[in-house]
Amino acid sequence: MNLQKNVLLAPLTTIKLGGAAQEYISCTSTEEIIPALQYAKEKNLRVHVLGGGSNTIFPDTGFTGLTIHMQTKGITHEDQADGTTLLLAQAGENWDAVVQYAIEHDLAGIECLSGIPGSCGGTPFQNVGAYGQDVSETIRTVHAINRATLAQEDFSSRECGFGYRTSRFKEQDRDRYIITAVVFALVKRGAPKLVYPELQAAFASAQNEASADQNNIQLVRDAVLALRKKKSMLIDPQDPNSVSCGSFFTNPIIPKKEFTENQTLLQSNIPNFPEKNNCVKLSAGWLIEHAGFAKGMRVGNVGISDNHSLALVNRGGTAQELLAFAKTIQDAVQEKFNITLALEPIVVSSS
Repeated sequence: MNLQKNVLLAPLTTIKLGGAAQEYISCTSTEEIIPALQYAKEKNLRVHVLGGGSNTIFPDTGFTGLTIHMQTKGITHEDQADGTTLLLAQAGENWDAVVQYAIEHDLAGIECLSGIPGSCGGTPFQNVGAYGQDVSETIRTVHAINRATLAQEDFSSRECGFGYRTSRFKEQDRDRYIITAVVFALVKRGAPKLVYPELQAAFASAQNEASADQNNIQLVRDAVLALRKKKSMLIDPQDPNSVSCGSFFTNPIIPKKEFTENQTLLQSNIPNFPEKNNCVKLSAGWLIEHAGFAKGMRVGNVGISDNHSLALVNRGGTAQELLAFAKTIQDAVQEKFNITLALEPIVVSSS
């Protein structure tokens, strides 16, 4: 067990914020996780599990406890009799590497999720999605370790309790499990998913420039990567707007009755989309901009991305500055539209 002390956490996150981990263990195999949990229990240490760091904000004072950094690697796939292909990826695998692996093997089902930063283990936690595709559509099984019993447990997709950008692992079972691997059911030579007009247009453009033998799911990946790059939603050391957590707020989902009774929203002609259970999904980016926060806005050493109104950017600031700015945005949206914006990243407490 490779235990380290006072390891800086900011470089391990995409937003580059946070102090040091009091104690830190990098787990490169599933077998290393249980000794790490046992050590934390013996020393009475809080535990934070870190993946790719794309959706995590550590406090400026650091984390007083044990940070377990999941860096397990490995991707395999196996064709099934029912026509699907099961792809097994370890939790520490870079998510985009998983998508690229699938596309290289002509497996459809996660192509719209190209370029999303973070690790594979974080995708079921958040029910990661983009351009009309969520991982819940293809996840077959989630393997996890119960932190209390140290037993391996497996969850079917139905048992994961997936919702919009959430799951049982984020909600009722928060901090109860460590996800170790994820199994995806993909389709060999399947058709790509194209439901967003923006992606449809980008895909059509890519098709026009492609050779006849180019794979369609590869073209979708190329189109998604181009769109994300334009919005500074790819991790790029040369792009200061990419020093972010991606989307900082989730799109609000409210009952349709509440929407129709909110005259401010109706009169503003806010973009809205039908959701399950007679609900409506609103555009958080639209709400932010119409509450007075434009792209490129700066407050001290933090601000909003020049290229995406949902991305809050660290420009040399602190976690305290960033969260204060986020609160200002939430308050303004609440006051003007009576809508509560929820944070998408995990904000880790210092103690």
